[in-house]
Amino acid sequence: MHAELGEHTRRTTSGPSTRARILAAASELFYAQGIRATSADRIIEQVGVTKVTFYRHFRSKGELVIHYLEQQAEAERNWMQSVHRPGDPVGTLRALAVGIGEASCRPGFRGCAFINAAAEFSDAQDPVRQAVDAHRRWMFDFFTEVAGETEPGRAAAVARQLMLLRDGGMVSGYLGTPEEVANSLAAAFASVVAAPRPT
Repeated sequence: MHAELGEHTRRTTSGPSTRARILAAASELFYAQGIRATSADRIIEQVGVTKVTFYRHFRSKGELVIHYLEQQAEAERNWMQSVHRPGDPVGTLRALAVGIGEASCRPGFRGCAFINAAAEFSDAQDPVRQAVDAHRRWMFDFFTEVAGETEPGRAAAVARQLMLLRDGGMVSGYLGTPEEVANSLAAAFASVVAAPRPT
């Protein structure tokens, strides 16, 4: 589900591979240890490149952080779109719940990469926070589309509730099994989608 849980890119001496290795190492360290706690020197040491090589590919640690978040965003967007079943919102939400249950109970899981980043970068004008907000807007739009398949007039309100449930489901993996998280989250998703319209 998340790119940060993938395997390292195989080491070679080509330029593109070096860039990929830097990004892979940074992704692993940023996710496991935190963005602010991970220095450029720590990434350079893990990859085994010189500072000159590092800064040839990324002008700053900040630029690397943005690429990390963009990579995570692309991976999550691709996954969410892959389980989208147009015309079957309950089926879509069930598939999302199963995926979240599996990912959040996996060894090494440390929560949502975007919520983690937002906790470290509270300034709304910071480029890191802007990258987080851009992905969250995309996710909200996705949930709005799904919710609109059952209740067009309440799509935005339902989407906000689905977002809250999704965020809570990402945390619950620490405390349950994949099946428990998936079943509970799917039931919660379904209850929100099926809730009667307020009078």
